[in-house]
Amino acid sequence: MAQGLGVAVIGAGMAGKAHAAAYRVAPTLFDPVLPPIRLVSIGDANPQFGDVAARRFGYERTDACWQAIAESDDIDVVSVVVANRLHLEIVEGLLAAGKHVLCEKPLADTLASARAMADLAAGASGLARVGFTYRRTPGIAYLKELLDTGVLGRVLHVSGRYWTDYGASPQAPMSWRYQGGPGSGALADVGSHLSYVAEFLAGDLQSVSGGRLSTVIGSRPLPLAAVMGHDHVAVSDEHADVENDDYAAFSATFAGGVGAFEVSRVAAGHANSLIVEVFCENGAATFDQRRPAEIGLFLNEGPTARNGYRQVLLGPEHPYLASGLAMDAVGVGFGQNDAFAYQARAFLEEVAGVDPTAALPPCATFAEGVHNMEILAAVSESALHHGKVVSL
Repeated sequence: MAQGLGVAVIGAGMAGKAHAAAYRVAPTLFDPVLPPIRLVSIGDANPQFGDVAARRFGYERTDACWQAIAESDDIDVVSVVVANRLHLEIVEGLLAAGKHVLCEKPLADTLASARAMADLAAGASGLARVGFTYRRTPGIAYLKELLDTGVLGRVLHVSGRYWTDYGASPQAPMSWRYQGGPGSGALADVGSHLSYVAEFLAGDLQSVSGGRLSTVIGSRPLPLAAVMGHDHVAVSDEHADVENDDYAAFSATFAGGVGAFEVSRVAAGHANSLIVEVFCENGAATFDQRRPAEIGLFLNEGPTARNGYRQVLLGPEHPYLASGLAMDAVGVGFGQNDAFAYQARAFLEEVAGVDPTAALPPCATFAEGVHNMEILAAVSESALHHGKVVSL
């Protein structure tokens, strides 16, 4: 193995670029205790996408197939950021080659594939982790701190919604995101985020009910060029059927409370609106991804008629920020790209065997990734059986 840790990213799409940029930034967060990080390869089946991303983010080369990355002696750490149905084959090959793997959520396209991946991870020499990026968002982590320290008291109920609009236009081109069985659409894409955030705050889900899946745009035009991420490209007059959900909703029970959740990829005007609110014995708190450098906090203090939510700006007193970002002052701001950098930092620290800095939570295990997919499968089962209760 060459000196330091060689990094590769498989997938040059939207989230792949976030991973690629995050590995550049990760060594600059907190104390400089990581070994040298070498940015080696961006892998993508589209050579143009891979080449542009490699040059943009300073990687040494691009590879046109994941097998080349698996066989490379100069690569130790690999992010897998491609269509969910490809995860199993690629992760199996990378783990067999002794690589450390960070796989994007959801872990796979089916629960059976996810469980197979967890079995592979259990016997692998390399680390296998799944990216639950929002666990390292300071605002969400601060909500968890308010709950863990008893400031808010016992959770009574949780409300969460993740609204996006990348599929709101009927002219959005057909891509892998619109293919697959029930539950592999908006529920898998953004509902996977929402469900682990809910458990991060309120504890394990015990059951789901009231599941609903809906496809409101039944067909999509075929693209005339390669589609990256949520991009809109020129389309043909030929259409293909949408196979999965544009919208999903469900209720859930936790050990100490209940929750209601809603996700969409056709919510016009909401490009990336993750909103979560916890209602507790002593008050409530809310996080809105559109304003990621703050939370809203309501405490039962004094006459409630004169009380109200207060704006709490995040700064060095809050999780992960002190000495982390180059400017850690209140009012500087914090966004989702920074959460990817924190995620990469946590993974590299674990791979390198150095003590974690700033109490960053470790990346989720594949077993946790399976549990996340069990929640999605339970929602799909509930929807299939007219909203019945499904235990986890």
